[in-house]
Amino acid sequence: MDVRDAIEQLTAAIADPQRGLPHEVFLFVSRITPLVNVDLLIQDGSGNTLLTWRNDEFYGPGWHLPGGIIRYKETAADRIRACARDELGAEVDFEPAPLLLSETIRDEDTRGHFISLLFRCRLTSPPDAALRATQDRPSSGQWRWHEQCPRDLLEEQRTYARFF
Repeated sequence: MDVRDAIEQLTAAIADPQRGLPHEVFLFVSRITPLVNVDLLIQDGSGNTLLTWRNDEFYGPGWHLPGGIIRYKETAADRIRACARDELGAEVDFEPAPLLLSETIRDEDTRGHFISLLFRCRLTSPPDAALRATQDRPSSGQWRWHEQCPRDLLEEQRTYARFF
């Protein structure tokens, strides 16, 4: 099989890149190109920061700012809105320009290079109360307000600690 045949097979495996990639194709893409993502800095009137719990094979357990990878032909604005709905069950407004652009390069080959755009956001509807973390050890996908940067903030998001 030559490279063109392999590319045709990969292309055939992708139904609609705007809706996301099949998992194995996504992992392959993450090995050969940087991924661009948005992160949502949501704070209340008291300066508390809204974080969600994550526990996955690449980053392990920890708190992180809601956010996600921008899909093909998706605007950063659309990804911000989708992340707020998907992760918090909420709607947000946001400043048009990112507060910070950061780059993370990890030793791993898969999901090893990210360019992150941090956007200041404001809730326009409350987060889904059913997703609120009420126990010490939350479940993946739950949210909680934080007065300060938590010890168990994911290492890849430590660059955001100064905003807490």
